[in-house]
Amino acid sequence: MTTVHWAPAKKLKGSVRPPADKSISHRAAILGAMAAEPVRVRNYLHAEDTTSTLKAVQALGALVTIEGDLVTIRGTGLRNAQVPDSPIDVGNAGTLMRLLPGWLAGQEGNAYTLDGDSSIRRRPVDRIAEPLRAMGATIDATDDRLPPFTVTGAHLKAITYDLPVASAQVKSCVLLAGMLADGATTVVEPAPSRDHTERMLAAAGVTVHRNGLHVTVTNVDELVLDDLTVPGDPSSAAFLIAAGVLVGGSRVKVVGSGTNWTRTGFHRIVERMGGIIIGELEDAPGDGVVGTEPIGDLEVAHGPLTGTTVTPDEVPLAIDELPLVALLGCFAEGETIVTGAHELRLKESDRIATVVDGLNALGGDLEATEDGFVVRGTGGLKGGTIHSHGDHRLAMLGAIAGLASDDGVTVEGMEAAEVSYPAFAEDIGSLIGG
Repeated sequence: MTTVHWAPAKKLKGSVRPPADKSISHRAAILGAMAAEPVRVRNYLHAEDTTSTLKAVQALGALVTIEGDLVTIRGTGLRNAQVPDSPIDVGNAGTLMRLLPGWLAGQEGNAYTLDGDSSIRRRPVDRIAEPLRAMGATIDATDDRLPPFTVTGAHLKAITYDLPVASAQVKSCVLLAGMLADGATTVVEPAPSRDHTERMLAAAGVTVHRNGLHVTVTNVDELVLDDLTVPGDPSSAAFLIAAGVLVGGSRVKVVGSGTNWTRTGFHRIVERMGGIIIGELEDAPGDGVVGTEPIGDLEVAHGPLTGTTVTPDEVPLAIDELPLVALLGCFAEGETIVTGAHELRLKESDRIATVVDGLNALGGDLEATEDGFVVRGTGGLKGGTIHSHGDHRLAMLGAIAGLASDDGVTVEGMEAAEVSYPAFAEDIGSLIGG
């Protein structure tokens, strides 16, 4: 376990390019493995989670070559995934665990077992099991809801599936299966969630249609995906943005970040609280699906914050950044309230419990609720020690808290940041010295 002390920073200044988008990298590897022709992916994220995805598609028969920032994937085609001799190891990658079964469910007569680390074994798969079973696949899970679990492929039938909770992972799983099913498969969302899968499928020529909260995909014979360039990850950039907003006198430029409207819910919350973010963000599109990912540069400056309320409809578009909202709330005037975020309890850690306990230990005034938290702003944090609990976002949260605190913060388990942001410490260091 790596322990790092993050001392208070006088100011942050400079430009940083965030790491490649984790969500898009996962999808590029999986769709590349499903494609009929080689797919070249530039700026693929080389981190623990996304490496697990490359290893998983290799186990299924795809050929993967890595040359600098270029990853080339020579896939097996839609219906020819090989059956590996041992379980597919998803490591700590929840996205991989929930998306890959959508493809495997259409491999008629073949059985695939997926397993992962101790954290993954606590993360439920019942939400993907329900629609895949309705389409005809067989899912055998531990205690009927946990990994390890086995997917036995079948001749799939199209369905219309109402998501009980907005989830880009479950939606994507069903859409991937829908490409191998007879007819047209529709997913009905209770609220919009990140749309990277739809964009990538549309770019590959798949018929994908969005009508309000209904997303429909039709059966295809093969998938042909053009070369891809992965933008910077907005969820990783969020830590840089939070640091720039919280540390006095700061001026931080975030270069090449994705500005997809389904990924910038956090930016809108920060601006509502009084944070200064200068740059062009994509507006919410109407019906239909575009096949491109917008990229832009953002400038962030320190400013006084006021509390806000994050409502359930905002949660899916800021789910990974809600711990940072809690941190901002500690420095804001008044209360910051997050509701409708029960999904946080199902992440790498119970992020409601770990964030509330962790920030309280640093001098915050937070209260956990069943589906969120209440933060009573105290104007800052004193400092102390926080444990990552193996959660990459909690490790980076502690680091940012340290930069903005009175006495600094010691993070136990800082190595967890490697999951999504291997160069995090180096990038933050460049801003401190800027």
